[in-house]
Amino acid sequence: MAVCARLCGVGPSRGCRRRQQRRGPAETAAADSEPDTDPEEERIEAGAAALAGVGGGPCTAPSSPPPRCSLLELPPELLVEIFASLPGTDLPSLAQVCTKFRRILHTDTIWRRRCREEYGVCENLRKLEITGVSCRDVYAKLLHRYRHILGLWQPDIGPYGGLLNVVVDGLFIIGWMYLPPHDPHVDDPMRFKPLFRVHLMERKSATVECMYGHRGPHNGHIQIVKKDEFSTKCNQTDHHRMSGGRQEEFRTWLREEWGRTLEDIFHEHMQELILMKFIYTSQYDNCLTYRRIYLPPSHPDDLIKPGLFKGTYGSHGLEIVMLSFHGRRARGTKITGDPNIPAGQQTVEVDLRHRIHLPDVETLGNFNELSRIVLEVREQLRQEQQQQEGGHEAGELQPGPAQPRGELLARGPDGASAGDGAAAVAQQPAPSGEGQPFVLPVGVSSRNEDYPRACRMCFYGTGLIAGHGFTSPERTPGVFILFDEDRFGFIWLELKSFSLYSRVQATFRNADAPSPQAFDEMLKNIQSLTS
Repeated sequence: MAVCARLCGVGPSRGCRRRQQRRGPAETAAADSEPDTDPEEERIEAGAAALAGVGGGPCTAPSSPPPRCSLLELPPELLVEIFASLPGTDLPSLAQVCTKFRRILHTDTIWRRRCREEYGVCENLRKLEITGVSCRDVYAKLLHRYRHILGLWQPDIGPYGGLLNVVVDGLFIIGWMYLPPHDPHVDDPMRFKPLFRVHLMERKSATVECMYGHRGPHNGHIQIVKKDEFSTKCNQTDHHRMSGGRQEEFRTWLREEWGRTLEDIFHEHMQELILMKFIYTSQYDNCLTYRRIYLPPSHPDDLIKPGLFKGTYGSHGLEIVMLSFHGRRARGTKITGDPNIPAGQQTVEVDLRHRIHLPDVETLGNFNELSRIVLEVREQLRQEQQQQEGGHEAGELQPGPAQPRGELLARGPDGASAGDGAAAVAQQPAPSGEGQPFVLPVGVSSRNEDYPRACRMCFYGTGLIAGHGFTSPERTPGVFILFDEDRFGFIWLELKSFSLYSRVQATFRNADAPSPQAFDEMLKNIQSLTS
């Protein structure tokens, strides 16, 4: 902006230099030192409103020496192109330079391009002319004003959490609640429903509408509580009620959400469904708070691309888990939860230094054999920890020079190993192709029998289990199985249960963490809410 001012021969947005020269030294110093205390969004709206006002005389180039060049000499068409390439947040300041700039910034082409490039608005904004709303109004009063709520969020709904994606959709800002597919179809696409929307139907201000209920959109409210947190409130909760009362609401919800009747699933999910329905319907009777979540950052040496996955959790159905990598460890954090393990907790943790070699398919079918292999690795880890802490020395395993401390390769079915009989340390590249055959051991339950029959590699891991209400939580050993780029599994030894996870195939805008530190801080924040 200073460059523009110099090219025009004017001061930094305080009028022309000739007007400044008419001020006294004290006035000039006071004007130059005056702080700008208005928030940025107020500045944007005020600047956009000022475009329609009158003020400031035309820019006059200084008499001596003449400027080498001046933006004022450029044709308006070229100035429109230049201004349209600038960030929208800079345009109000540019409008204060002189009357000519202010007049050019009336051109809707400039703001139409800003809406498209900064917020992805691909709609034909010309149709707004019918309602008298300009692209400048859309930018200043809708997109820029509500930019802080765009992205991914986790609602504060007890232990259940959730995944909300707020996006610019045409000429609306819509909050979509993402729901896992119906149990146990983990590979099916996500379901989603609109919870609220914001739009600009008149020039005065944007309108917030609640989309929940059976009587169409109705009046709502959005409040930005603080950075990375906002709340919604429905102003007409009577629109959520049905004439038949809560029983009819519950049956309607079962048909819409599960595609089944109450009688079909009574014996499987009755307790969970009643609680989930109560939470889901009551959240709009009061103010509901959302906290921002980020997608995990990706690194070239990650085992697979991190991201969001859908996972099976026994009678709790499908839940959303975020897989992230932290050095030589991988973590699965619950975005949605259940009464046993609430949202925000680490459901699985994988030690990528300790790789497990599974036996052949016939032997793998024996659960006791798999359990023996995993428990040997756990014992190895316990001894390593004692060694690092300077504890017991007798009986500790000391890797040789040719066996650096790294990935553990557990013994095969014949009990032999390249080391001393307990476990050998090896570093092996990932197997090519489909990898080794895989089958669940007899006695291990799985909600989804259509799991892959081949895996790339396996690692030692721990899974979090707890009683109802997150009582007596503890981490128990298990096996992390990598099937391919989009699917992995986890065998919970103590529960004799298998969870299959499938990647959420969706593109989320405004969801990347500004830094790895910001992502780690976000994980701590969502976990602390349920600790």
